[in-house]
Amino acid sequence: GKAHEDYVKPDLFFRRTYLTKSLLDLSSQVVRRLSGIKVETSAVFNMATQFGGGKTHSLLALYHLANHGPVAKQWKGIDEILTKAQITEIPKAKVAVFVGTEFDTIDGRGGEGEPTRRTPWGEIAWQLGGAKAFDVVAKHDAEGVAPGGDVITKMLDAACGPNGAALILMDELMNYIGRARKSGMGMQMLSFMQNLTGVAAAADHIVLCVSIPSSSDSELPDPIDRSEYEAFKKMLDRVGKAISMSTEGEVTEIIRRRLFDWEGLNEDARRTVAAYAEWASENAGSLANMNGDNVAELFRKSYPFHPSVISVFERKWQSLARFQRTRGVLRLLALWVSRVYTDGFQKGLNEPLIELGSAPLHDSLFCDAMFEQLGEDRLKIPVNTDIAGKTNSHAKCLDDEAEPEMKKARIHQKVATVIFFESNGGQSQTKAEATVPEIKTALGGPDFNIAQVDTALEQLTSTCYYLMWERNRYRFGLKPNLNQMLVQCRGDVKVKDIDARIRQETEHLFKGGAKGLDRKYQPRLSNDLPDRPQLTLVILGMDTPASDAATTTLIGEFIRNSGTSGRTFKSGLIFCAPSASTVLVEAARDLLAWEAIDDDADAKQRLEDQTKTLAVKLLRASRDLQEALFRSYNHVFLLGKENTLKLHNLGTINSSSVTGGCIADLIMQELKKFEEVVESVGTSKLVRYWPPALNEWATKAVRDVFFASAELPRLSNPDSIKRTISDGVTKGDFGYARREAGGTLTVLRRPGMSLAEDAVELSDDVYILKAVDAQKLIEPPHVAKLTIDPARGHVLPGASIGFTVSGIDQYNQPIAVASCTWTAPTGGGNIDQAGKFTAGAEIGLFPIRVSSGEADAQIMVYVAAKASAAAAAAAAAAADGKPKGPTKIRWSGTVPAQKWMNFYSKVLIRSAQNPGLEITVSFVVPGDPESSKTKADEMRSALKELGLDDAVSSD
Repeated sequence: GKAHEDYVKPDLFFRRTYLTKSLLDLSSQVVRRLSGIKVETSAVFNMATQFGGGKTHSLLALYHLANHGPVAKQWKGIDEILTKAQITEIPKAKVAVFVGTEFDTIDGRGGEGEPTRRTPWGEIAWQLGGAKAFDVVAKHDAEGVAPGGDVITKMLDAACGPNGAALILMDELMNYIGRARKSGMGMQMLSFMQNLTGVAAAADHIVLCVSIPSSSDSELPDPIDRSEYEAFKKMLDRVGKAISMSTEGEVTEIIRRRLFDWEGLNEDARRTVAAYAEWASENAGSLANMNGDNVAELFRKSYPFHPSVISVFERKWQSLARFQRTRGVLRLLALWVSRVYTDGFQKGLNEPLIELGSAPLHDSLFCDAMFEQLGEDRLKIPVNTDIAGKTNSHAKCLDDEAEPEMKKARIHQKVATVIFFESNGGQSQTKAEATVPEIKTALGGPDFNIAQVDTALEQLTSTCYYLMWERNRYRFGLKPNLNQMLVQCRGDVKVKDIDARIRQETEHLFKGGAKGLDRKYQPRLSNDLPDRPQLTLVILGMDTPASDAATTTLIGEFIRNSGTSGRTFKSGLIFCAPSASTVLVEAARDLLAWEAIDDDADAKQRLEDQTKTLAVKLLRASRDLQEALFRSYNHVFLLGKENTLKLHNLGTINSSSVTGGCIADLIMQELKKFEEVVESVGTSKLVRYWPPALNEWATKAVRDVFFASAELPRLSNPDSIKRTISDGVTKGDFGYARREAGGTLTVLRRPGMSLAEDAVELSDDVYILKAVDAQKLIEPPHVAKLTIDPARGHVLPGASIGFTVSGIDQYNQPIAVASCTWTAPTGGGNIDQAGKFTAGAEIGLFPIRVSSGEADAQIMVYVAAKASAAAAAAAAAAADGKPKGPTKIRWSGTVPAQKWMNFYSKVLIRSAQNPGLEITVSFVVPGDPESSKTKADEMRSALKELGLDDAVSSD
């Protein structure tokens, strides 16, 4: 009454039973013997198989056949049995069943109105022939003594008649013997079996089928049990026929009959098999056991399961001592199919085959059955932690965070599940492992992106706590792996150690390369940065990210000030600020944790075969930190041409994009690309940069201006200006001079003279001069030409006219005429030395001459009786006695600061070379007390640099 109707009703039983080769052979021999045919058959069958190998199912098949006789012919598969047995119908026989696990050694068995049977022989007699047969062995049953062969023969005759058929089925025999040993029944049972097998062998219609477990240390750990097992096996093998119930290659058909209403492959199934077979053939090089012409047959025989689901138990799990090859697989798959069927509706899954990755490890019933087959449940921890725990497991979390396609396919959970099954739970005596081809085979299919397996494996190995791997072989075990150690050690890492390590790695990353570039790391105050004419790369710390407004404020403070003074060389500072990111901090934490594991001798000893992995993890963590630094330090700030902060974003950078592995080199390359930094400047550019107000330019100031003015590019090497000066003098663009103690300039090199680079001195007392100014020092200006104004005169006799004289030097520049001599012709009139001419009485054209001793000039004066209008005007002007002199142009007004350069270039530029030009500047800059003081300091420094009065007031 406890059995399912599939076992109780014989027609249902045979409908769901696949007649394996072994079962067909056994059944045909038994019914042949029960029919009285002794040729090619046996009366005793020893069904010694592995635990769970299908022997009980075989005994039940024989029970239904013998118990129903000819009626059985209408059941599914019986015609195959009759054909093989070469008989026309199944003989009906008396049946006795003895199950060692059910029969009690003390109380025996007996119901109301029945005698109590205390021995197996008493129970068999009662089942075969009731009271009549039991009476034959009643005394033997009461005294616990095995009956002899004659008594057994009489008992069988009483039960079945002289030619009656009897089938005796005995299961779990060793269980009974072990329990009966204390009462001495163990040896009596051996005697009974010897006598019973002898009688059965001599009879024509008697069959005895006995099942005992296979010999293994786990099933028969007691030496006495093993000794008795060997005795029974030897006896049964001697008189009977050993039947192996192994069903290599037939398990799938058994499963399909047991779990489904199986009627063979329909059209949908055939299309699915064809699609999977085509996919497997196309990807055979990446798969395991999918070569050859039998690929389609593999999928056909295993449908609706993926071949890997069935084969994993045959390839890997059957090595487990407790594994039940048929019964265990059936139970697991029944729970599996049930869960997959339910999930298909609840979660909208629509998978063509039941794949190994779909095993419901989240289902407690399934896991209990699975752990029973494994022999223990210690692997619950790895399953719950890494694969399918009720709380978020590592694989589930990875799926939740994955891209939509991988998330929908639950690829991480499936890969982890396949590894679990293929690695035999990590408990196999041969340390079974899952290879990448096995994993891809188990999960792959026509609509599956096989490359996702590699991605999932990489992420699982970086996350799971109990997943072990080496050379693309994976397994789940009981010992925690490096990932769990990492988590523990990460929690012990101190913030100060992280900061120190980031600084150490940052300094290493910015070290080297970029010659002449100074580096300063994480300054806190402006006086931490020297004020000097040299490029200085300032590397800010993680607490000053580029996107933070406070960072740009701090950079501005560093640029403006150097301690309590204003900074002169503002352009010399280049700032590199990191991105705001936690990735860098976590990368440093990981590296410190890996190093802590590597330094812990006890921890390394527990790692066993993971020491190589630890070395790889250490190297990878170091690279990850370096790459995080590269990606982070990609923001460069410097002073722009409008005296505002300018940002250069280097974009996404990594170690491969940086020559020599130094970020400083990359920064310099970027700035040179935009001419923010130059290797050197040519002489023509230096001329363009020449301050208009300076005739001579101190060589030190020449160098300094490239680091003080945002209008000019920065020099990567400050001393390169020596080469520019050297080239300019040698080519004739400049002169090279020194200011002596008295303030005079002495030319050291004329324009065009050779000047070696190492001879150039950068000093406040050494100057370069434009070629023309240098020439003036060499040959001072002198009067080379005189000009008389007006250029001609008309005057009446006796009238006067005034003339003035101006000088031009040899450089075609105006020059004052210190003294001159005026002369007029005799008879034409007189001219005084102030240039006033008084005409005589004589009419005519007369020359007027002037001489400075260095140059002469002459004009003609016309003395006429009647003056023209112009002459009359000139005469009237001369008559007042005031000679015409030079004029001065004056203007005063307010010029907006934004228009100062335009004012100079449009208004004053034409008069810039006039030595008499005077410019008086007055300015007022409003501001708060603190900023006004800073700006006043900056102005004093700049005025001093220009050689001007630095008396700037701030009130």
